[in-house]
Amino acid sequence: MRVSITLVSLFFLNICNAKTDSVVLVVADVIRAMEKPSTVVATLCWQTNKKVDFYNAVTSSNDRSRVATARLVDMKYVKRDYGQDQHIVFVADLSCPNISDYFDMKKEEQYFRSPFRWILISRNENDDIVPNEISHIDLLPDSEVIVLRQVGDDSYDLHFIYKISPGSYWRTQFYGTWNHEKRFVKSNQQIVESTALQRLDLLGYEMSICYVLTDKDSINHLTDEVNDHIDTITKVNFPTTNHLLDFLNATRKFIFADTWGYRVNGSWNGMTGYLLREEVEIGGSPMFFTSERISVVDYIASPTPTRSKFVFQQPKLSYENNLFLLSFRTSVWYSSAGLIFLLLLALFAVAAWEWKKNAHDIYRKEDSGTLRASFDDVIILIFGAICQQGSPVELKGSLGRVVMLILFLALMFLYTSYSANIVALLQSSSSQIRTLDDLLHSRLKFGVHDTVFNRYYFSTATEPVRKAIYEKKVAPPGTTPRFMSMEEGVKKMRKGLFAFHMETGVGYKFVGKYFNEGEKCGLREIQYLQVIDPWLAVRKNTPYKEMFKIGMKRIQEHGLQARENRLLYEKRPKCSGRESNFVSVSMVDCYPALLILSYGCLVSVIFLVFEYLFHQKQTIIQKLTHCNRVKTSRSAFTN
Repeated sequence: MRVSITLVSLFFLNICNAKTDSVVLVVADVIRAMEKPSTVVATLCWQTNKKVDFYNAVTSSNDRSRVATARLVDMKYVKRDYGQDQHIVFVADLSCPNISDYFDMKKEEQYFRSPFRWILISRNENDDIVPNEISHIDLLPDSEVIVLRQVGDDSYDLHFIYKISPGSYWRTQFYGTWNHEKRFVKSNQQIVESTALQRLDLLGYEMSICYVLTDKDSINHLTDEVNDHIDTITKVNFPTTNHLLDFLNATRKFIFADTWGYRVNGSWNGMTGYLLREEVEIGGSPMFFTSERISVVDYIASPTPTRSKFVFQQPKLSYENNLFLLSFRTSVWYSSAGLIFLLLLALFAVAAWEWKKNAHDIYRKEDSGTLRASFDDVIILIFGAICQQGSPVELKGSLGRVVMLILFLALMFLYTSYSANIVALLQSSSSQIRTLDDLLHSRLKFGVHDTVFNRYYFSTATEPVRKAIYEKKVAPPGTTPRFMSMEEGVKKMRKGLFAFHMETGVGYKFVGKYFNEGEKCGLREIQYLQVIDPWLAVRKNTPYKEMFKIGMKRIQEHGLQARENRLLYEKRPKCSGRESNFVSVSMVDCYPALLILSYGCLVSVIFLVFEYLFHQKQTIIQKLTHCNRVKTSRSAFTN
């Protein structure tokens, strides 16, 4: 039953109690020495006035940032809303009856682990440092339990107690002393406050670690860089996790799985299953940070910055656009059309003026090289000038020649600019494929690196665009899913019009092997998997979590992790030699021109047929007319 203490009773009881018990002062001094905000949850079998002294001693502080609050509870109190976990300090008197049962209850509620703190009060001078009341409980390295042991009149020693592993022998760490003269004095003023840093030495404890190997032969090549494109994520982190366990002075027990672990029929398989069943402490192969796994494992570090993405060569601009329309902007096209129309009117007006001026000249009418004042002839002249074919007719006057010069000069510059832009566009790549939706609706074929996680994530995608990519591009109905080896996929990607989903750090090694320098410039990436970089995982609530974090930070700071990454992973290749890259012109580039040529040929054949039929018709009419004339003349002669 919780003890309720009103402010009035606290005041009067303090007046009546002239001297505060030393154990109350010890606990208050130790809590203040922690230099953290604290919420004290005390289980004490003391008299009421002593509890009041304890409450006052604990909650009185001049530093508001470290003010402690106190709550006096009995052993049957099961309410758990103590406050923020990192602030809670449990205080328990070992002389209370049935205190062992209380500890058992708290152990089941997982309060003997980080970040909770404990202060155990032992008043018997003959007690061991590790009290019998708690000796049956495994206080592992993440626990922070201080035993306050009386060693004389108003004199106390304080020790941390813990075990390296379940069932191992107890370890103690001298924390400090307390007496009335000097009050609380730590054993070392430079002592590191982090509990994990003080207990990094695991004294050869055997740590179970799990690795994922999708190829059975990889177990023979974890460190010799043979077939390093297979199970690369494991091979690059195998030395790292070995460094980590060496840093913690732990031995190791290797367990191998064939998959990272996925939920199947309500249970987890692979490495995640080992971590969930607490058969291993750490997963040596980094895995993706997903919402499903957060509830069953803890993540500590991201050692290898690599992701799986669709990588492809940007297709030619002609695959997405008509190059013959891209050479000029819309405004330039309109301006050019307007200029040609003005020249057409000017040419027609000058031709008409010249014909009217020289109407008396008989030889001019018979000259086939003189431009007639006809819209048909002027249009044919303009068309020939646009195509840089010249013209068999011309204007004879000075004004007409000036207009002809301006016409051919303007169209020559337009033609030159147009041709130059066509050449530049033929060497350009399309930049229209920027998203997964663009990729889905592009003309590119697809391929995916054949790995366990790729098969799982592609087949279980629910987002509409990603699901459509799998169903339409990767595994269309009635065909074999397009999962392939890394080497095959990169070779197809080099040929162009092929998007390959691969782990970029590994895939770029093959890109460097098979691609020419100029071909590396057009590579583009689009992420498909909705995950971040892979992380190392540990089992939930492992007592070594903070140690693993510290060890991984040290390894990264010292450059050991970066060295392993550089050995097995490649960064995106830099673009060099773009100018020397030869770009061949394909049928796709010339498709619009060929289409116009084909339509022109078709139209010309149709006109030829019509002309032929018209000619035959005229021939027949002429023959019939001639026959009728002959008959008429014969009839007249006979008569």
